[in-house]
Amino acid sequence: MNEHVLPSDLDLTSGIAAFEAKHFSRAMQLLTPLAEKGNADAQYRAAIMYQNGLGVVRNRRLAAQWMRAAAEQGHALAQHGLGFMYMEGDCVTQNGPESVKWFEKAARQGLVGSQTTLAMILEEGKGVDRDVARAREWYRKAGFTEK
Repeated sequence: MNEHVLPSDLDLTSGIAAFEAKHFSRAMQLLTPLAEKGNADAQYRAAIMYQNGLGVVRNRRLAAQWMRAAAEQGHALAQHGLGFMYMEGDCVTQNGPESVKWFEKAARQGLVGSQTTLAMILEEGKGVDRDVARAREWYRKAGFTEK
């Protein structure tokens, strides 16, 4: 074993590989200890598995807990995921302003999907006050051009 590679690094790599290969039970086994130690990548993937019942029984509380833990560490995909949870009322109580808050955090990190979703929410006023000017700004940042 390479002396510079920590066992937890190997577990993370193996856990992500298992997740990507849809071996969710194995992924959960490898990623849970890392999530508990604060690894945002592991927390995000655990959240996805709990949210969708992949390799585990669906658990709304743990899905929201792990998604928030990763999002609060600045994990852009987790911020996007938490934004969707609040937008849809999936695993958490539906909350438009909270949804916008998390989409905006991910959007500021350059996540085009978050920029686009945020723009649509603001344009439609979905759970928040309509703000067409801000919507246009986020559409532009996402790469959309006006006609």
